[in-house]
Amino acid sequence: MGQNLRARLGRIRAAQKNEEKIPSENSRRDSSGSRSPSGTEKAADPDSILPGWNQSGYKTLRRTVQSDLPFDAPEILLQALAILVPDFFRCSASKSMPVPGDLLFFDLETTGLSGGAGTVAFLAAFGRFRKQKLEITQYLLLDYPGEADFIEAVLKEFKIPGEAAGNSRREPVVVSYNGKSFDSQILKTRCLMNGVMAPDFFHADLLHPARRLWKTRLPDCSQATIETQILGLDRTGDISGAEAPEIWFNFLKTGETEALLDICEHNKKDICGLASILIALAEIAASPLGTREKFNFDFEALSLRWRETALKRTSFLNETEISAGKELLLKASEEGLPRAMFARALDLLREAEFKEGKRLLKRLISLKNIHPGTAEIKLLALRTLAMDAEWRVCDLQEALIHTEAALSLECLRESMKAEFIRRRERLLKKLGNPEVLNGN
Repeated sequence: MGQNLRARLGRIRAAQKNEEKIPSENSRRDSSGSRSPSGTEKAADPDSILPGWNQSGYKTLRRTVQSDLPFDAPEILLQALAILVPDFFRCSASKSMPVPGDLLFFDLETTGLSGGAGTVAFLAAFGRFRKQKLEITQYLLLDYPGEADFIEAVLKEFKIPGEAAGNSRREPVVVSYNGKSFDSQILKTRCLMNGVMAPDFFHADLLHPARRLWKTRLPDCSQATIETQILGLDRTGDISGAEAPEIWFNFLKTGETEALLDICEHNKKDICGLASILIALAEIAASPLGTREKFNFDFEALSLRWRETALKRTSFLNETEISAGKELLLKASEEGLPRAMFARALDLLREAEFKEGKRLLKRLISLKNIHPGTAEIKLLALRTLAMDAEWRVCDLQEALIHTEAALSLECLRESMKAEFIRRRERLLKKLGNPEVLNGN
């Protein structure tokens, strides 16, 4: 069945190509009566219409350009980068990170922004580090009948291995911005519609890492916002990617290429921006304290993320990276950031540093609610103190004091309120029974 379907699709595509070669009765003619190409037929001549583009298949064009980077490309990717971009854990075998030459930056422009079977990708861009430059290859679809050749050309990019010496990877590591949810899904759908196998690759999506670091700093975490407000990149005069569908449809109708070239430039800038975000994340991973001012990230969020990763993946990180995480958490705690204070207090209690851990919890409780979520963290601190007093220290009176303090807070949710009420009832019962106090 699969072979029959592929054969039928192949015959349909061949028939479509043959039809395009036969002039239509409706083709426009000039004053001499000769046929005048219309719409996309004009754009089929890349040399005269789209300078720098070459034929790469039926109604498919290709160009490769070298672009300067606003930041120095990393020579290596530290294991700590996986703390910020957890997808690298999944593509890192035997504690080995990919090298920069393994990375393939990927972005699509499509006929719709919501996905679905009717959405077609008409422009694809791929970027690779080449020393201190970014080599960008783009593929442009000139009309629907050329989609099969367009997809075929695009898929070849995913099979080009990294150029690093001794590189053993057969496929690159794809890097995108929201590509897991959008670009890769569009590509899979179009592969299915064209009867070809979708590529299988390691995929590092930078959207969620960016949100973790900058969602409290920015009005939104779109790629353009990260580029302009965090990295300081200039995208003045750039058109919006939301205009891409209308621009391509207008090109199909009129053959006008000015706006089409603008969207190609936008697509190229997206790849440059994507690589710049990756470089910024690599710099933060290498020196979190030293890059704090430069990249204005959420310091508390990074310290907590580093701590969580160090607890779960101790074998992956080296001693320097583990120590860097502890230093981050200590710094955030000293600055009075509530979530960091609570996390460090728990670590101290776990390490039997009870005096210092309790001191930190009590300091946390005394904080003013100037940071988001401080009140909720105070509740957790009071519960921790109450538990420690009741079960480890066996100071029921102190446990009751912390319990009553928690019950007096306005932010107390019903579920937690019920827990504290049960704790208070238990403590009062114990306090009313001398035998309990004597350990009988």
